[in-house]
Amino acid sequence: MIEKDMTLIEHIGELRKRLTILVVFFVLALIISFFLAQPLIQYLQYTEEAKNLTLNAFKITDPLKIFMQVTMILALIITSPLIMYQFWAFISPGLLDKERRATLSYIPFSVLLFLGGIAFAYLILFPYVIGFMLSISDNMDIQETIGINEYFQFLFQITLPFGLIFQLPVVMLFLTRLGIITPMLMTKYRKYSYLGLVIIAAFITPPDIVSHMIVTLPLIILYEFSVLIAKVGYRKFLKAEQQQAIKEQQESLPPK
Repeated sequence: MIEKDMTLIEHIGELRKRLTILVVFFVLALIISFFLAQPLIQYLQYTEEAKNLTLNAFKITDPLKIFMQVTMILALIITSPLIMYQFWAFISPGLLDKERRATLSYIPFSVLLFLGGIAFAYLILFPYVIGFMLSISDNMDIQETIGINEYFQFLFQITLPFGLIFQLPVVMLFLTRLGIITPMLMTKYRKYSYLGLVIIAAFITPPDIVSHMIVTLPLIILYEFSVLIAKVGYRKFLKAEQQQAIKEQQESLPPK
């Protein structure tokens, strides 16, 4: 591959081009999300976890606030594959041909992991957390008056972080494929990583050991899976580096 060294002005122009594309498609996604937001909100209001709750609007702007937040989140999810592609397209001139093809293939897996993280949090963690909170109220003979804004904020707080956390295997594979980190480094600092995961789990779960374990164990499994994935990516990185060195050595030889 013949690489072209880009000047700072060319880099800025390329970045502006990528951002312009994202803005245009994000606006289109907002228009689509505008029609999807209300059916989704109504569906979430009558799921198993929420159907027995009376959701109240304590401010006249609460329904509009929820509607706009759901619209924005849907638009971001819709455009997320394009966001990742534009990021890849911006950095791809600095990659080898094999690295470009390999890293491009990560985008579908990243989207699936993001959706999988949200599904895990919503289907497994969220029902347990809601039940736990309501059981505390019942035990203390407290009648809860739940605001729709607070309910959806709590829902977003539980689910969206998991979409990001589930990106860990793809991020680790990407970084090891570029040689930025190594699986040996991940293994060396495993105990510190575990500590970080325990702290993250403590922030996004209620203060009971069961819900904490429900979150911590999948995060640890995800980290170990990331280490395995990183080993595959690192082997491919070393192989690509070796092939590139051989190629450069052959090109440096005088023609016969």
